[in-house]
Amino acid sequence: MILSKRGQVTIPREIRERLNLKPGDKVEFAIQDDGSVQLFAKNRDVRELRGMLGPVRKRLTIQQMDAGIRQRAVERDRGSRSR
Repeated sequence: MILSKRGQVTIPREIRERLNLKPGDKVEFAIQDDGSVQLFAKNRDVRELRGMLGPVRKRLTIQQMDAGIRQRAVERDRGSRSR
């Protein structure tokens, strides 16, 4: 690849197809500790993530979720005090 005067590169077709990139899609770059760079496609619709974690086991109300969060915070606080 060649970097243009404006800092642009052309993403090879194979990579565009693999990431399902279309004109106007967003991409993100991340610099790794070893100096390498990763390219991430930011073109997923949140609806595509449905079911990714498997079936919902139990539906909770907001109140039940809040109670669970409070309980976990209390347990965490007790654990940090005993150390």
